[in-house]
Amino acid sequence: MYTPYFPVLRSRLAALGRRTAQTLRQATLAQLQEHLRGFLPPPVLSATDEGPNSRERVFSLRLTCECFLWQVLKPRTACREVVRQVQALLRLQGRPPVDEGDSAYIQARQRLPPQRLEQALAATAQAADRHAGTGGCLRGRPVKVADGSTTQLADTPQNQKRYPQSRSQRPGCGFPILKFVVLFSLTSGAVLHRVLGTLRHHDLRLFRRLWEHLCPGDILLGDRAWGEYTTLAGLPRQDVDVVARLHARRKVDFRQAQRLAPHDGLFTWNKGCNQSQILTAQQWRQLPAQITVRVIRFTATIRGFRGRRVTLVTTLVDAQRYPAAEIIALYARRWRLELCLRDLKTTMGMEPLRCKTPAMVEKELLAYLVAHNLIRCVMAEAVARHAVELERISFKGTVDALRQYSDALGRARNPTMRRQLWDDLLWNLARDLVRWRPQRTEPRAVKRRPKPYPLLNRPRRSFVEISHRSRYWKGRPRKYRGLI
Repeated sequence: MYTPYFPVLRSRLAALGRRTAQTLRQATLAQLQEHLRGFLPPPVLSATDEGPNSRERVFSLRLTCECFLWQVLKPRTACREVVRQVQALLRLQGRPPVDEGDSAYIQARQRLPPQRLEQALAATAQAADRHAGTGGCLRGRPVKVADGSTTQLADTPQNQKRYPQSRSQRPGCGFPILKFVVLFSLTSGAVLHRVLGTLRHHDLRLFRRLWEHLCPGDILLGDRAWGEYTTLAGLPRQDVDVVARLHARRKVDFRQAQRLAPHDGLFTWNKGCNQSQILTAQQWRQLPAQITVRVIRFTATIRGFRGRRVTLVTTLVDAQRYPAAEIIALYARRWRLELCLRDLKTTMGMEPLRCKTPAMVEKELLAYLVAHNLIRCVMAEAVARHAVELERISFKGTVDALRQYSDALGRARNPTMRRQLWDDLLWNLARDLVRWRPQRTEPRAVKRRPKPYPLLNRPRRSFVEISHRSRYWKGRPRKYRGLI
C-alpha cells in the first residue's frame, strides 16, 4: 500500500485493506470456509492444471460452485441476482467491472464438472456422519434408508425428450418429470448417493443401481417397495440385511410360522415361477429358491384415532440379538428421515428444478443435495457439541440461522470473534429445539383451495380462454366438490 503522506499508518492501513478484501471475498458460502473446511475440503473445488477449468477467470471453479450453492440455499434466486452480487463485490475491491449479463455465470455453471459435485456430496456426507456419531446404528451396524421421489422440470424439448411427462397428460399440457432414488444415512440424515430415472422407471429398477454403494454389514431400511423377494434374497448375499414394510400383496398367517413371540415369527418364502422384470435371466437364476424371513406385526396407536396395524419383514432372523422392540423403534425413525425429502423439495425449493437442459438439471439436483448435506453437517456439529437429539433440531431454523450468521461471520475482525460467532450459532440451534410431539399426525392433504381457473388441457397456442372463468370452471376435475 502506497502512503506518501502518512508513512506511520502504513502498517495499520495495509492490515485494514487485507481485512476488507477478505470480508468482500467471503460474501457467498466462502465466508464460512474456515468453519466448513472440514465439511467441504478445498481440493474438491480447486482448479485443474489443464482443461476448461484451468484458465484464470472471474467465475473460477471455486467461485462458480460457491455461487451455485448459495443460489440453491436461497430459494427462487435468479442467475441475474448472483451476477449482481459478484459485480458489487468486485467493484468494492477495485477490480475491473464485469459484464452485466448472466451469460458468463451460466457458461461457468455449464463448465462445472459433475464429478466435483459428486465428490462434494460424498465428502459432506462423511463429515456429517463423523460429527453425528453412532446414533443411527443398530447393534453397531450402520443403517441406511432408501427412498424415491419425483420433481418437475422446465418444459423444454430437451427435458421432455430425456424425462418425458406423464402419459395421462396431453402434449404441451404437462411438465417433464425426473424420478430419483436416494440413499440416506440414518445417523445424520445426509444424502449418500443418488440415481436418476424417468417416470416410467420403477423404484426397484433404479435402486438396483445403488446396491454397489451398500457396504457389508449395512442394514437397509425402506418402505413397502423394498419388502419383496428380490431385495430380501439378493442383499443378504452382500452381507446386507433389510428391514422394510411388508408388500401389500403378500398375505401373512402367523399360524403357519415358526413362532418367536406373539406376532413375531419366521416364514419360508419360495421364489416365484415368473421372472422379475427388473432382473436379467442370469440374475434371476442366481437367486436362491427359498429364503427365511422374519415378520413382525405391531399396532401403531395415535391418541384420538384408531390403531393402525403395521407389518414388517426383515432378514434379521436372530431374535436374541435383534429384539422386535428395537426393530420397531428403528422403523419408527424412518418416517422422520423421510422428511428429509420434504426439506429438499419444500424448504429448499427443489420442486421444481429450473434448468433448461438435462445436463444442467442433473447438476442442479447435485447442488441441492450438497447444500442439504452442508446444512446437515452444521446440525450434526451442534448435536456433537451440545448433546441434543438430531431429530429435535429444525432444518428450516438451521438454514435461516446460517444465512443470518454468515453476514456477521464475514464482518468479524479476527478469528477469535468468528469462532465465538460460530459457537453462538451452534448454541442457538441446540437451544431452539422442535417440541417433542410423538402423537402428531401429518396427513397428506392440501389445505389451500385451488383457484377457480380452468385447467390447461390443451397447448397454449390452441387454448381458448373462457369468459367468466371464475364462475364457469370448465376444466374442473370430476371430484372438484371435495376440493372446495
